[in-house]
Amino acid sequence: MDTPFAITLQVGSSLANKTGSWRTERPLYVQRMPPCNDACPAGENIQQWLYRAEEGDYEGAWRQLMDDNPFPAIMGRVCYHPCESACNRGRLDEVVGINSVERFLGDEAIRCGWTIPADAQPSGKRVLVVGAGPSGLSAAYQLRRRGHDVVVRDAGPRAGGMMRFGIPRYRLPRDVLDAEIRRILDMGVELELDHQVQDVLAEQREGGFDAVFLAIGAHIGKRAYIPAGSASRILDAVALLRGMEGEETPRLGRRVVIYGGGNTAMDAARTARRLGAEEAIVVYRRTRERMPAHDIEVEEALEEGILMRWLSTIKQVDDGAVLVERMELDETGFPQPTGEVEELEADSLVLALGQEVDLSLLDGVPGIEVDDGVVQVAPNMMTGRPGIFAGGDMVPAERTVTVGIGHGKKAALHIDAWLAGRSFTAAPKRDLVTFDMLTPWYYSDAPKTVRPTLAAVRRQSTFDEVVGGLDESNALFEARRCMSCGNCFACDNCYGVCPDNAVIKLDPTGAYQYEIDLDYCKGCGICAEECPCGAIAMEAETI
Repeated sequence: MDTPFAITLQVGSSLANKTGSWRTERPLYVQRMPPCNDACPAGENIQQWLYRAEEGDYEGAWRQLMDDNPFPAIMGRVCYHPCESACNRGRLDEVVGINSVERFLGDEAIRCGWTIPADAQPSGKRVLVVGAGPSGLSAAYQLRRRGHDVVVRDAGPRAGGMMRFGIPRYRLPRDVLDAEIRRILDMGVELELDHQVQDVLAEQREGGFDAVFLAIGAHIGKRAYIPAGSASRILDAVALLRGMEGEETPRLGRRVVIYGGGNTAMDAARTARRLGAEEAIVVYRRTRERMPAHDIEVEEALEEGILMRWLSTIKQVDDGAVLVERMELDETGFPQPTGEVEELEADSLVLALGQEVDLSLLDGVPGIEVDDGVVQVAPNMMTGRPGIFAGGDMVPAERTVTVGIGHGKKAALHIDAWLAGRSFTAAPKRDLVTFDMLTPWYYSDAPKTVRPTLAAVRRQSTFDEVVGGLDESNALFEARRCMSCGNCFACDNCYGVCPDNAVIKLDPTGAYQYEIDLDYCKGCGICAEECPCGAIAMEAETI
């Protein structure tokens, strides 16, 4: 009796569970685009290096990061982290501190002396990079990794571009900057300083370069006509910040007025305080909501005692005073003068009205189009002159270090392909995963780790770094807050909840951790509903 009964159950169970013909939808494991990756101007695979970091594989995480960005310790300090603004976790509790983990990995690499080998087969090609800022050095790094000989020429006395001459030490310590630049040079990139390129075609021809990447920073401060007395002290913010890298620091006096509302204006005001100014007043013609400066820059400036005069413009400068006119918004939100003026005591006026690029090296170069002070480039970053590419501050884009690094990498990929006589085609973009695709109940509340900051009273008199880094335990905790949006992290939820045992575990080292046995799946969709990270999609069944 026992044996026939057992056989009957086995056969009946097999017939009953093969229900593929009943389905209207079938589950499909997918790999979607995480919003952090999508928002990164440098094109980092953020989710992947966070995954390695949360496993405690810090060197592996750093090497993954270095595939796209050679400056993690720098970026962990100066990037405005748009990845965090896009992070889905912000809809649950607080965004993942991606930037702080990146800084930890960058600092760990410097501490441990990790290096990147330049072991690609030599290509026999030579590339000239003009400008040793973030974009130029990023391109040089990526080109060297691909076997090309790279020469970087810069007009300045030290490498780093606006990272050195535009970002104060309290945001970016110079030992960190020097360490990450040195790593690139140690790969075999040749650097020539105090070498201003005045004729790019001549330098290309005489140096035997097969391609050129132009990455000159916006080192020229914009001027504005302001009536001024002969004894008035007026300087631009770019010159002020650049002067901080010299042997003698600029003298501003006890009261300093800064005219402008961008990040450079905030840096100039905070620098003035550190140079001994008792008052540093930012005058801006619009409201705070319309300031181009990032919120974190404004907040830190306010914490340090920087004064703000919104809806104000400067009419005249005399010895020891600045005449300020109050503005008011019209019905379109545009500021209009009111005629109401006020005199502010000031020993100096710092103009922070934007920056421009010196494009004189392109004079007479056929095919290159310049519009409104920037060079026009094709989607492959090439100018109208074959073999000459451009990026960073020179082309139409937001002027940040992160954007410049992304331009350098993108240009390097296209230059590498162009030198080989082919075209580079980026992988198709995956579908973006949004918060509504996740199952947030799976994740417990875990507030973001706050980075330590220097006390405000100390920040007003020292150029010590303001924002500190995370230690290993905090960095590990922060990495583990990542929800792995859109990509399976092998939580076994689908395996555990499937009522028909249709989920099969695969080799954990493969691209996918599971597959669906469609002979037994009846398309109920429970697996997709219970997937924490939205890595299962339901697609219509086809007959």
